[in-house]
Amino acid sequence: MASNFRQREILELARKDGKVTVDDLAESYGVTVQTIRRDLADLAESGRLERVHGGAVVPSGVVNILYKERRRLNEAGKKAIAQKCAQTIPDGASVFMNIGTSTEAVAQELLDHENLLIVTNNLNIANILAANKSCEIILAGGVLRRSDGGIVGGLTVEMVKQFKFDYSVLGCSAIDADGDLLDFDGQEVMVSSTAIKRSRVVMVVADHLKFERKAPMTICSLKDVDLLFTDAALSDALVQDCQTWSTEVVIA
Repeated sequence: MASNFRQREILELARKDGKVTVDDLAESYGVTVQTIRRDLADLAESGRLERVHGGAVVPSGVVNILYKERRRLNEAGKKAIAQKCAQTIPDGASVFMNIGTSTEAVAQELLDHENLLIVTNNLNIANILAANKSCEIILAGGVLRRSDGGIVGGLTVEMVKQFKFDYSVLGCSAIDADGDLLDFDGQEVMVSSTAIKRSRVVMVVADHLKFERKAPMTICSLKDVDLLFTDAALSDALVQDCQTWSTEVVIA
């Protein structure tokens, strides 16, 4: 019974923070690391968690996490990233923002900006920024994806093509070790790829959990990105790649 109760709490912690570590859990529960490893193995075997070095994360692969759970992952990290990103965007700028909980966090930090033009395919971002009276919001047309408030499809792509943005603020589902930005939905990939081509400055907001996840479709490479905002240091290899690509990495 103690094991079952502990595993339920571990799963809740993982959903809240995005990741749990063996050492932290062992110290918190006053049990051995071997006991925690068995708990994580049980949770991984049932598909509720995915083992990574030193701990476990909420699983990913070919299907994304439910949107309401994604909102709860690493909220503090996303807020810190969003604050750094928003500080880079001046008043009076035109900005494209795509679907994602990280881009929604940036929208919250833009509420005090003045005279922004925001184009988005994210209903949630439009609703957040509606509170900013000096912000003009253009909602891209297309097919509504009820699961996350995203708007996708060919109509969305064609509308995005009509603009030339000062900035694009993009989230993604995962970032591979070679620097590829990944997503689950081909229609959303098309929208984000189009925005990249129509933006003077491309900014990506992605917390450290995105570097531990997987997704099947490529949006672009970090070499196509001007600024990456994240909340933990990158691998040495990826740091060197970003320097070669002139991709600025900002650690929140």
